[in-house]
Amino acid sequence: MLNVKKVLLGAVCLVVITGIIVGGKYIMSVINYKRTIKKLAINKVDLSKISDGKYTGSYDVNLLSAKVSVTVKDHKIENIDLLEHKNDRGKSAEVIPSMVVKAQSLQVDTISGATNSSKTILKAIENALESGQA
Repeated sequence: MLNVKKVLLGAVCLVVITGIIVGGKYIMSVINYKRTIKKLAINKVDLSKISDGKYTGSYDVNLLSAKVSVTVKDHKIENIDLLEHKNDRGKSAEVIPSMVVKAQSLQVDTISGATNSSKTILKAIENALESGQA
């Protein structure tokens, strides 16, 4: 009977320690995510320096990520396809690509309630456009 209690106590301790480790790692990833998003700057891209073509860009901050395909013709953004969007509650930010096409600029308003997803999508678009600079 004493051995069963020791085994059960050991198993409970192992579960608690594993929970603490996994929880700690998750908390650290959330802290890093928040720090990265807070510092994230969306830079202006000079479209006159972007060659015609189709460019793919992505941005990943662990809890959120986006991958886009940007089509440029005559130094104008013709189309942006959102290929992937891993989001928490940021589905409403998926209008950002059409806003960028309309404005011909990355300097568009973020979507209220989906600010972090908006920034992630904008950064993916920026990365795509930067890959097309001549």
